[in-house]
Amino acid sequence: MIVPVILSGGAGTRLWPLSRPSQPKQLLAMVDERTMLRATFDRLDGVPEMVDPWVVCNADHRHLVGTELFDAGYKPDNVILEPVGRNTAPAAAAAAIVIAEMNPDALMLLLPADHVMQDEQAFHRAVAAATEQSAAGALATFGIVPTYPETGYGYIQVGEAITDDVSRVARFVEKPDFETAQRYLASGEFLWNSGMFLFSVSRYIDELARLAPGIVDAVSTAIDEADRTHGIALDASAFASSPSDSIDFAVMEHTDNAVVVPLDAGWSDVGSWSALWELAAAEGDANVFLGDVAAVDVTGSYLRSESRLVAAIGVDNLVVVETPDAVMVAPRDRTQDVKQMVDLLRERERPETEHGQRTREPWGTADSLIVSPRFDVRILKVDEDSAPVRFEASQWERSWAAVSGTGSVELDGQTVDITGAGIGIPAQISFSLSVVDGPMQIVEITRKV
Repeated sequence: MIVPVILSGGAGTRLWPLSRPSQPKQLLAMVDERTMLRATFDRLDGVPEMVDPWVVCNADHRHLVGTELFDAGYKPDNVILEPVGRNTAPAAAAAAIVIAEMNPDALMLLLPADHVMQDEQAFHRAVAAATEQSAAGALATFGIVPTYPETGYGYIQVGEAITDDVSRVARFVEKPDFETAQRYLASGEFLWNSGMFLFSVSRYIDELARLAPGIVDAVSTAIDEADRTHGIALDASAFASSPSDSIDFAVMEHTDNAVVVPLDAGWSDVGSWSALWELAAAEGDANVFLGDVAAVDVTGSYLRSESRLVAAIGVDNLVVVETPDAVMVAPRDRTQDVKQMVDLLRERERPETEHGQRTREPWGTADSLIVSPRFDVRILKVDEDSAPVRFEASQWERSWAAVSGTGSVELDGQTVDITGAGIGIPAQISFSLSVVDGPMQIVEITRKV
């Protein structure tokens, strides 16, 4: 039995302004019409002996991730909710302990939620090749066959062959300089470190307990004291006490049981805007235009509009990304430096670093029009096929005006038709919205009391 575990805790800072902590890149449609998380689910179709996946994610993303699971045909409560990020080793430990409660012999296929693979059959073959070794106790990782001397990835040196498709790991090496990366590529002995793994849950727990016992102790307590009402919400205090380490640093670099499977599947970790350009670049002038874009004499550029016209004249090798509240412009060869800009904006306490003007909700979208110390004004668009939407009690007093669609609000045991009308909703009151004919568009004014 293989249990896929999707690691969905990243913030995707280098893809700002589209990716932000409130809605990171894995929850956005960055490459095609699907979110990256949904594309990861779809990639699982064909993995041998697979059961329903689990997702490890930020607790703030529970509803969005649950909706993604449900839409893909999986259980929406198959989520492990992190109160704080502690890197991949504790996240994987939490998943392994949860899965071991159900089946200690299960294999765990760990996949980041934000990768792209163009040849999914090659991925399935690599998983099949790793399965026999993992079932026998090996800790398998997948190494990407390099195509150029990349300095932004760690590398894995391939050791002694075990089978035609699996070798021992000779060593893990950190991100090299360009000259070293050239030597690695020329040698044919090195693979890019993908951050994907396949191993027995019990084997991983045993090795982690031997090599990093503080992680196992903290995570075990976090699970013992977890809230399991909707998914598994790890205890905040216990989980925060765990050391913050990657799987490579905590286990793979020190174990004697690491093996590697080469993977040549058109892989990308979509770590920058230039990576997205490379994935989508067309023939001819190699431009990528998305949204409302007009261009004259533009070459080698990535221009993306989310809400309004972007017009460019006579520019080359440029990235322009427009959102309702921010526009980012950079040379295509400097998009790795977007993180520096985000750090600068955070120093200035700009809210644009954390959330956008438009947020995606399980029931639709919300557009912020006015944000002030006393009042907020938003436009809510509630999908036609949305189930009754429950709004939990909060400190905010709400005034709603339904401007399109039909629906009703259930409040204090009464059902109120708000079609073409308004309603006031007191603070500290839970209520629900049912859409009869949608989508519904609602103007919301909130006041903190």
